[in-house]
Amino acid sequence: MHKPREDGMGDGDHVREIETVLNGGETGRDSVVTESWRRCVDSYGLDPARHEPAHIVTEAELRQHRERSERLIATARSGLQALFRQVAGQRYVVMLADAKGVCVDYFGDPRFEDDLRRAGLYLGSDWSEQLAGTCAVGSCLVAGQAVTIHQSDHFGLAHTPLSCTAAPIYDSRGELTAVLDISLLRSPGPKPSQNLAMSLVRASARRVEMANLMATTRRDWVLRFSTSPDFLEVDPDAAVALDGSGCIVGLTRGASEALGPDSPLLGERVDTVFDLSLDDLPDLMRGRPTEDRVLHLRDGRRMFGHAIAPNTPRAPVRRSAETRGGAFAGLSGGDPTLDRILERAERLAGSGIPLLIRGETGTGKERLARAIHVAGPASRAFVTLRGAGLTPARLDEALAATTGPATLFLRGIEDLSDTAQAALLTTFDTRDDLFTIASTRSADSPQLRTDLHFRLAGATLTLPPLRLRRDVDWLIDRLLRRTGTDLRLSPAARAELAGRAWPGNIRELQSTLATAVALAEGAVIDLPDLVETPDGREPTPNDDLEAMLDACGWNMARAARRLGVNRSTVMRRARRAGLSPKC
Repeated sequence: MHKPREDGMGDGDHVREIETVLNGGETGRDSVVTESWRRCVDSYGLDPARHEPAHIVTEAELRQHRERSERLIATARSGLQALFRQVAGQRYVVMLADAKGVCVDYFGDPRFEDDLRRAGLYLGSDWSEQLAGTCAVGSCLVAGQAVTIHQSDHFGLAHTPLSCTAAPIYDSRGELTAVLDISLLRSPGPKPSQNLAMSLVRASARRVEMANLMATTRRDWVLRFSTSPDFLEVDPDAAVALDGSGCIVGLTRGASEALGPDSPLLGERVDTVFDLSLDDLPDLMRGRPTEDRVLHLRDGRRMFGHAIAPNTPRAPVRRSAETRGGAFAGLSGGDPTLDRILERAERLAGSGIPLLIRGETGTGKERLARAIHVAGPASRAFVTLRGAGLTPARLDEALAATTGPATLFLRGIEDLSDTAQAALLTTFDTRDDLFTIASTRSADSPQLRTDLHFRLAGATLTLPPLRLRRDVDWLIDRLLRRTGTDLRLSPAARAELAGRAWPGNIRELQSTLATAVALAEGAVIDLPDLVETPDGREPTPNDDLEAMLDACGWNMARAARRLGVNRSTVMRRARRAGLSPKC
């Protein structure tokens, strides 16, 4: 069997291989390619020996195509920008084609604009199979599935230098409405070199479908679901929209493939697919840990769900840990101090004000920074830099990869050198599209140049140490679930964990639980399984005694263990200070 060459194939060889396929021979090409080749000759009457130039519609025709796709273009644009930022450094272009195969939106490097236009990788190019022959956009439209058409996979000789990968975009009714494509003018590698491109374009198409469903079903319930609880709320696998009677009125392609690839789901009641009713959806809303939101399918499978209520006007309310959702879900188990900080962070997330996050090591500064980033504009990239060892060259290198707005997270700004501080100021003067979040382990403002300090600390968020949080029991349970184990804690082990001072905070607690899971021999984690971690520091007498007692629920024994003193000492200090539990 002849195996096709991925590059260097002569025109005559290419034409002869197509003739072999037309005569019923095997050449090793994908079935998507060979079936398309047959259509090109048998149905469209195309000639593989002709060098057909790119087909470009007129400006008036392009305007009509764009007007018909206006809503989709607006919905997909931020996703296309994000995809282009991921692949731009490798000279890819990103195209959005409508259901007719015409490119209605495009991102590419302007330095190669002339070459891209000649190759048809540009606005207004018509990549329908009947005109362009075998190509990613056209073949994707016909096959209804993601495809890679690599070099000599193309039917037309003019397109054989290209490598193109495309994925279909379906609307909320299950109709193929557009194609997302990323292409290279030249790709020296073999076809498997485009596997990453395939993964990226599929994920981006899924996100566009999700955004489209959310935009078109604002008055309906939306149930989003994934096979894993990770990223359930920010990047789920699939979703269905439900009307007031619990019937499915919209869905993403992922939902069709996961729930009913062989049967229509539109119009079906949700309880015929999942073991739940419309009344159960509030239990799947934000405010509960994602790993607790389990969906049971009628066929016995299990998934994780996130329900979004209809978007109806209502008065703003102050949200507690039980109702907080989105990127901030799961950061607090009801600690009032942390809840106030998260509420403030939510309000600041889209403001563009530079933020400084203070907190001891391991308190979750980076996780809060990422939550703020996710809650902000969707088109921003996230760039993390450590203050220690940061150089102007490293700063330039990190930001060179971003071609648009970005969140710059600076970890440990107390470690910034004078040279790095000067470089940052220069960057801020030349880049007005950077949203900065800085973090510091220092309890006080870090010693920075005054002009830089005000550029980094427009507002300050101070995370409490674990020993002063009231939701330690909740956090223990959450972190234990995330280990993926069914083990439970004995009462003695739980009391020991809740009473430790945790100088390493959440990071130390997480490590301790992971070690305990590995050491436990039965179904219960007990005291011998809880190894001591090296002390980073002990709580000092300057710790706020009232805050410590509040965090421990006025359990004197627990507070004494966290403070490293006797129970009687805590009681004596509380009496001397005139402290008593709040009613």
